[in-house]
Amino acid sequence: MANANIRVRFCPSPTGNPHVGLVRTALFNWAFARHNQGTMVFRIEDTDAARDSEESYEQLLDSLKWLGLDWDEGPEVGGPHAPYRQSQRMDIYKDVAEKLLAGGYAYHCFCTAVELEARRDAARLAGKPSGYDGTCRNLSAERIERYRAEGRDSIVRFKMPDEPITFTDLVRGELTFTPDNVPDYGIVRANGAPLYTLVNPVDDALMEITHVLRGEDLLSSTPRQIALYKALIELGVAKEIPSFGHLPYVMGEGNKKLSKRDPEASLNLYRERGFLREGLLNYLSLLGWSFSADEDIFTIEQMVSKFDIADVNANPARFDLKKAESINADHIRMLDVKTFAEACEPWLKAPHANWAPEDFDRAAWEAIAPHAQTRMTVLSEITANVDFLFLPEPVFDQPSWDKAMKGEPAALLTTAREKLVDADWSDPESLKNAVLAAGEAHGLKLGKAQAPVRVAVTGRTVGLPLFESMEILGKEKSLTRIDAALAKLAA
Repeated sequence: MANANIRVRFCPSPTGNPHVGLVRTALFNWAFARHNQGTMVFRIEDTDAARDSEESYEQLLDSLKWLGLDWDEGPEVGGPHAPYRQSQRMDIYKDVAEKLLAGGYAYHCFCTAVELEARRDAARLAGKPSGYDGTCRNLSAERIERYRAEGRDSIVRFKMPDEPITFTDLVRGELTFTPDNVPDYGIVRANGAPLYTLVNPVDDALMEITHVLRGEDLLSSTPRQIALYKALIELGVAKEIPSFGHLPYVMGEGNKKLSKRDPEASLNLYRERGFLREGLLNYLSLLGWSFSADEDIFTIEQMVSKFDIADVNANPARFDLKKAESINADHIRMLDVKTFAEACEPWLKAPHANWAPEDFDRAAWEAIAPHAQTRMTVLSEITANVDFLFLPEPVFDQPSWDKAMKGEPAALLTTAREKLVDADWSDPESLKNAVLAAGEAHGLKLGKAQAPVRVAVTGRTVGLPLFESMEILGKEKSLTRIDAALAKLAA
């Protein structure tokens, strides 16, 4: 049953190119919100000036728009909780930090990096947890004054409760974290800059987020945030603790988490190769969720209609590029021919096309498009598959030439040309019969007979249906290319 009160958020940092794991997180949040007629909040976590960039921010917006993952509140849309960029909300975090200090929920920590490391080493040697040991938790006013007089900097730490924290993860069930595993943690740097550990839950609280669906790598920070939420509720900053669901890792090669450095991790790669948004989203949705036991191909609308966070699998999901390509190919076949032809347009122009713009023949393209559609895995493949139609002569792939021109190719091509001269060029079946007859004259089956003809006409051993291609190219051009191949063989 839909719940219109559900509010989720997608809050990436604008660093580098968008990652497919990040997109999977956005997709699950978006589908959950749309399934429940809830609200999708898009927020930018840009407090790390050293790593964040405006270029990455623009890429994030562009990527979400391309994928069709729209948002109800956020940049370019606005909303009741603006601004939606953390860099524009610093006064809010400062105010909350001061309230936490005044309420006794947080304290100033004057420990130096050298002191912290020495105590961590000692704890490790003693076989004890190496997290912060609470040294500054109950400093006297005199000790604080002395540290300040010494010129020591201080960070602000949140005071964790001394009892276990238990919560029910929407994906993983009930989880408990003991106090020794969740020590007091920093929320404000010595220079006054707020840390992720503060700004993220404060924004979720003020934006009344009801469900936090995020990657498994953030699971260890959840008990900290729950403790902070309880403090924020007591301070009147938050209304309730949201429900948490931690999505499974996306794994790459060698059972390792797919990282930004992995080539297949970049969303831009899939756009550049000509994945359809529908195909890519279909595949990404299967990384931790399934539509049904026997159905992998579905539309975005069908996914939204069935999506439930309770159905997400906690086990890591393996990224399989071949499966992604196969699913994309299915979505290409699902398009009507006109939409397919329009989707291919970017790859029929510079810088992808290697033919002159004036040599592009739209009628020939529209005629070949239905045949191309049944063979494409990604749209970028269209350029090499149809270039023979628009180039003055085919670009010979030497390995293909060597593979096809075995035995006595000149004799076969000569016979094929003679048969083709008398064929009906408005009927691909007639062209096929001509080449079949030429093959029989030389003791060859159709597959062997058509290989040199295909290379002569298109330059390649594989590609679109040969006889339909020859019909569209036309009798004159096709025979001229067979003549050119014969001359090449003679030379």
